[in-house]
Amino acid sequence: MTRRSCAIYGVGIVCALLLIMGIGLVVAQVFQTLIHNRLKKEITLTEGSRVFETWKNPPPPVFMQFFFFNVTNPDEFLTGDKPIVSQVGPYTYREYRAKENVTFVDNGTRVAAYQPKTFVFLPERSAGDPDVDMITTINIPAVAVMNKVKDSFWKSSMVSIWMNSLKVGMFMTRSVNELLWGFNDPLLSRLHTLNPEIDEYFGLMYKKNGSNDGEFVYHTGEADFMDYGRVATFKGESKLSLWTSEQSNMINGTDGSAFHPLLSKTERLYIFSPDLCRSIFMEFEKDVWVKGLPAYRFTPPRDVLASKEENPANEGFCVSPKECLGTGLLKVSVCRKGAPVVTSFPHFYLGDEKYSNAIEGLNPVREHHQTYLDLNPTTGVPIRASKRAQVNILINRISGFPKTKSLNETIFPVMFINETVVIDDVSAAKLHKLLLMVTLVSNFPLILVGLGAILLLVFIGLIVRECKQKKSTKEDTSYSPVSNKEAEEQNGSTYVALTPVIDKS
Repeated sequence: MTRRSCAIYGVGIVCALLLIMGIGLVVAQVFQTLIHNRLKKEITLTEGSRVFETWKNPPPPVFMQFFFFNVTNPDEFLTGDKPIVSQVGPYTYREYRAKENVTFVDNGTRVAAYQPKTFVFLPERSAGDPDVDMITTINIPAVAVMNKVKDSFWKSSMVSIWMNSLKVGMFMTRSVNELLWGFNDPLLSRLHTLNPEIDEYFGLMYKKNGSNDGEFVYHTGEADFMDYGRVATFKGESKLSLWTSEQSNMINGTDGSAFHPLLSKTERLYIFSPDLCRSIFMEFEKDVWVKGLPAYRFTPPRDVLASKEENPANEGFCVSPKECLGTGLLKVSVCRKGAPVVTSFPHFYLGDEKYSNAIEGLNPVREHHQTYLDLNPTTGVPIRASKRAQVNILINRISGFPKTKSLNETIFPVMFINETVVIDDVSAAKLHKLLLMVTLVSNFPLILVGLGAILLLVFIGLIVRECKQKKSTKEDTSYSPVSNKEAEEQNGSTYVALTPVIDKS
């Protein structure tokens, strides 16, 4: 093989290699598109899809933890001192939240469902006995009633007299069980006799064990995979009517239990929360791994509960211009029967420092007080989450009630919740297999291209080696002299010696 023919072979092989790699990359792109389209069809809220049954009855256990702030100096606070609190808890409950009355509507493009929540106490995960442990906290029913009647001189005078006669003060001491699930309040019972519509029982979770928030209607994701799990209506309405702007009343995003596949780090995820009476948004923070599964961590930024000065879009969440609170707070009295309830992140995390500094015993720490969602980016499946929120009461001086004469406006913390979930081992194993299959199928053309490239490189190496050997053999033949005798012996011929004749004459 000549040098020229070796070069031609080499160029041809390189061209073939580049052609095959180009074809492989195109095929790989086609395969990836097909896989993504398959995921978009499989991850839909339709009968028989991969996710429908787990959406109806989520297998990973959900735990709800309650932490209370026990007030250690109530009398001193009423005379103007800084309140001192100590955190007590957790009191942990297993939360069951299977969906009920699941019905397809609008030609199967949407699905309606109720999601009742049932709580079962777990003593092994709790700090104490909720029937025995006592908590001193702000008297929420009394504060709510005082705020309700403060604009009427006669009503406020009557309520003040009742509070004195019933020995109802600004603080109360109740068991954890009573504070959570309800107790008969003496002031509410007195009002109940005058107005039967007023419930004489009060509890932070009163009537919430075994109940639901109302009917949700979700997009199935069949028409558009980006709509998978998105809330279409809540209680028959496509928007709220609680706040003061159209944007604030929008019902955006999912209910937090499902998200569309093929997530991007640059997108903003919206979640509608009936507890907060609004939608919030979350943004990508970092990559994490949970049980060997890759995930994107999304968290709510400071803008979510920022003041209207920091985030003008939040002005619509002001109940009134006079009741527009600072960063880190959201007054939800519009959906709490007028009670001065304020929500925040635990220990006023992401809020103005003045709120946490006003209460002795608070220390906001991201690791303990941040809300986050860890989502697998390929499928959108939540594999770990922690929802944390704090219940506070806005208290201040109220005319007609001498008990409040020494009070300054204070956002008083009562308790905070930590609702957590981590994917179970069985679901994690299934997701591992799905992701492995997606990876192998998506990369199969590239694997073939890689193997082909390796074989071609080996072939090129062999040709180059052969060319070098041929070249070396030719050079040896040209420059190594061989006698006629040796040549004829090599050729199998008889050697005949030619003796020159010398004329001796």
